[in-house]
Amino acid sequence: MSEPIKHECGIAFIRLLKPLEYYLGKYGTSLYGLNKLQLLMEKQHNRGQDGAGVASIKLGLPPGKKYINRVRSNTSTPIKDVFDQIFTPFRQLRDDHPHRLNDVQWLKENIDFTGEIFLGHLRYGTYGKNSIQNLHPFLRENNWKTRNLVLAGNFNLTNVDELFKTLVDLGQYPVETSDTVTVLERIGHFVDEENERLFREFKAKGYSKKEITDFIITHFDLKRVLTRAASKWDGGYVMAGIIGHGDAFVMRDPAGIRPAYFYADDEIIVATSERPVIQTTLNIKPQKIEEIPPAHFLQVKSNGEWSLQQFAETAPVTACSFERIYFSRGTDQDIYRERKQLGRLLMPSILKVIEYDLENTVFSYIPNTAAVAFQGLMEALTEFCDEKRKEKVLALDHIPSTTEIDKIFEIKPRFERIAVKDIKIRTFITEDEQRDDLVAHVYDVTYGAIRAGIDNLVVLDDSIVRGTTLRRSIIRILDRLEPKHIIVASSAPQIRYPDCYGIDMAKLSDLIAFKAAIELLKETHQAHIINQVYRMAKAQENLPKEEIKNPVKKIYEPFSDEEISDKISQLVKNHQVKSKISIVFQTVDHLHQAIPHHLGDWYFTGNYPTPGGNKVANKSFINFIEGKNERGY
Repeated sequence: MSEPIKHECGIAFIRLLKPLEYYLGKYGTSLYGLNKLQLLMEKQHNRGQDGAGVASIKLGLPPGKKYINRVRSNTSTPIKDVFDQIFTPFRQLRDDHPHRLNDVQWLKENIDFTGEIFLGHLRYGTYGKNSIQNLHPFLRENNWKTRNLVLAGNFNLTNVDELFKTLVDLGQYPVETSDTVTVLERIGHFVDEENERLFREFKAKGYSKKEITDFIITHFDLKRVLTRAASKWDGGYVMAGIIGHGDAFVMRDPAGIRPAYFYADDEIIVATSERPVIQTTLNIKPQKIEEIPPAHFLQVKSNGEWSLQQFAETAPVTACSFERIYFSRGTDQDIYRERKQLGRLLMPSILKVIEYDLENTVFSYIPNTAAVAFQGLMEALTEFCDEKRKEKVLALDHIPSTTEIDKIFEIKPRFERIAVKDIKIRTFITEDEQRDDLVAHVYDVTYGAIRAGIDNLVVLDDSIVRGTTLRRSIIRILDRLEPKHIIVASSAPQIRYPDCYGIDMAKLSDLIAFKAAIELLKETHQAHIINQVYRMAKAQENLPKEEIKNPVKKIYEPFSDEEISDKISQLVKNHQVKSKISIVFQTVDHLHQAIPHHLGDWYFTGNYPTPGGNKVANKSFINFIEGKNERGY
C-alpha cells in the first residue's frame, strides 16, 4: 500500500504438551518453546511494529516461586528488544555455568520464561497510546492461581461505552475506559464468579480450602466464563488468554472478522493470526493447520487436553477481505492466489482506459505489497497479447514475410520497475509546500524507461485510502518522467466507509472516495442530500445500536463508480502535474470473485457485519458535518 495504514495486531500462542526434559532430549534445548515463539512473532512482524510483549506461565511450581513472567517493549525494534531481555539470563548462564542449561528443574525455579505456556503479541498502535502500559499481554493478578488472567488480542470493539457501564453496574471502579482494559476486567469478573461458584459448591461438600483450590483447577468451566463475558461484545476480535493455573484459550468473533489458525500434535499446540507462520516455524503442511471457527474458542486445559468449543451463536461469516488484499503475508498459498486474481481482474478496466494501446504503455507497481497482484496482471496481459498474436496469424490469407511476423510478435506488454521506495523522511518543517516537496522524495523513479509525451504509465497499488500519498508524493514523482497519461490502478475497490474493527480507517472525512462524493453532490446541485443524511444521522444518534441504519449510503447513490473514480482522479492531481491522471478501482463483484471465502466488505459497501458498524458510520458522518476530527466510537 502506497499509504500504509495500521491495524491491530498479531498473536502467537504456544502450549508445550511434554515435560521440558523431553524437548531437551529430542531437540537439544530446554528453550524449545521460546525459540519457536520468537520465530512465530518474527514471521508476523508485518502485523505490528509499534510494540511487542511476551508472557509465560510455569506449571507445577511450589508456592513461593514466581510462575508468571512478562516482558514488553515499545522500542523501535520491539521484538528484538523483548527477546534480548528474555535470553540475556540464558546467555549469562552459558558463559558462567553452562551445565545449568541442562538442569530443567533448576531453570524453572530460578530463570524467567522457562514455562510450558507462552503468549506473544505484536501491536500496531492504531488508536491508543503506545506507552508500555498499553502493550499486551495484560495481566490481572491475584494470590489465587485460578483468579490470575493473562490476556492479549487482535480486536476492536464498537461498544466499549456500553461494556464500561456494565462494569460500573457490577460495582467495579475501572481506572481506564480502553477496550483492552474493559475486556480484561469483564473476563476477569466472570473468572472471579466461576471461582466463587466452585468454591461454594465444594465448600458445601465439606472440603478444605486447599482441597477446593485443586477442585477449582479441575472443574473450571472456561466455556461458561467466555460465553458470559462475550455476550455483549460487538466487534471483530481474536483474543488469547491464560488462567493462572494453566487453562488457556484463543477465541474468535462470531462473524469471523479477524483471523486465527492453530495446529496441534502430541508435542505442541500453536495458535497464530496467520497460517504460513505455523507452516514455516514447525515445517508442516498447510493441510494440517486448522482455522478456529467463528464463535468458537480453542480450549487447552491445564492437563494439556484441547478442544474447540462454541461460546456464542454464529453470525453470517464476513471475514475481513482487507486481510487478504493487504494485511496478511502473501506467502500463504491461498492469499497468493487471491492477490494474483485481483490483478488479473483489473486488466479489462485498465485496457479500456489506455484504449488498448499496449505499444505505448508501460506497466509497473508502487509498493512491494502490490507485487503479487502485479504478477497476476502481468500474466493476464501476457495471455491477452498471446491471443491477439494468434488472431493476427490466423487472419492471414498468405504466407507472411519475416517483417510481418516480427510486427505481429511486437504485440507484447511492457513491464518495468518504475517507482522505488527510497527513504523515510521525518521533518519539522511546517510550511506545506516545503514539507510536501520532501515527502515527494520518499519514492525514487527509474529514468529512461518512459518515452516522454508518448507513453502511458500504469502503476498498480493494492488500495487507495486517503489519496494523500498519491497527491503529495507518487503522482508528482511519476510526472517527472513526463508520461502522456498516468493511470493508478487499485486492486481494492473504493474505500467509502469507516472501519471499526481494528483498521486505521475510522474517520469518514479522511477517505478520498467520500471526499469525491461530497464534491460531486455540491457540483451537481445535490447538496441537500448532505443535509438530509445529517438529519437522518442525528435522529438515530441516541438509538440502540441494533436499531440504527447506515444513512451514509445515500451520499453515493446518485453516482456511478466511474463518476466517483473520475472525481478522485481530479482530487489527487495538484496544479504542478502535467500528465493526465486516471484512477481505476477494482469492482466489488470482482473482489468477491477473487476472494470468495472472505466476504467482509463493509469499508467498500457499508454493509457492516455487526450493529455497532452502522452506529460508527452514523457517528462518523455527524463528526464530519460538525467538524469533529475524531473517530466514531
